[in-house]
Amino acid sequence: MKGQLNWFTGGIALGLAFLLAVWVVKPIGVSTQFVILDGIVWDLVSDDVVKEDPKTKSGYASSNAYLNKSGGKYAKNVANPANYSFIFVLSMIFGTFLSRMTKGPVPTQADQIAPTVWRNRFGDESYKRYLAVFAGGFLVLLGARLAGGCTSGHMMSGMMQTSLSGYLFAFGAFGAAVPMAVILFGRK
Repeated sequence: MKGQLNWFTGGIALGLAFLLAVWVVKPIGVSTQFVILDGIVWDLVSDDVVKEDPKTKSGYASSNAYLNKSGGKYAKNVANPANYSFIFVLSMIFGTFLSRMTKGPVPTQADQIAPTVWRNRFGDESYKRYLAVFAGGFLVLLGARLAGGCTSGHMMSGMMQTSLSGYLFAFGAFGAAVPMAVILFGRK
């Protein structure tokens, strides 16, 4: 479509963004920030989730074992969420909104619910699409937490740093995604 980046230009731009992030701050990874957001919400309704603790490496401790990992590192992020990673996730959401409002073709009403390839295979009922997207998102986030990181951290940043785990993760992700796409949508 006119005015949109092709896959090659977009790939180069994404690679440069990752390189800049690693060079200036740290590797990009976002799934942990969803855990931090959960901790922030939990901390709003419960006073004993995160406490200051001068005996820990970070100065914070949590009654939750996950938030207490690495000397309370995640507990500190719950107590003080204005850090690079959390702001990065908020910026992704804002950037998506800004991109949609300023550029690009306006999708049809049907395309706003589901892409054509989905509608051709599964019909026009929006509830099917919403259930599939929710289930897929849940599985991806669960897998990311079990693996200790998400695709941006493991695959994108990991491969850029020539990490063996990054290449193995990419192999596993595509090894599962390609057959699943063929099963769901056929070979066309």
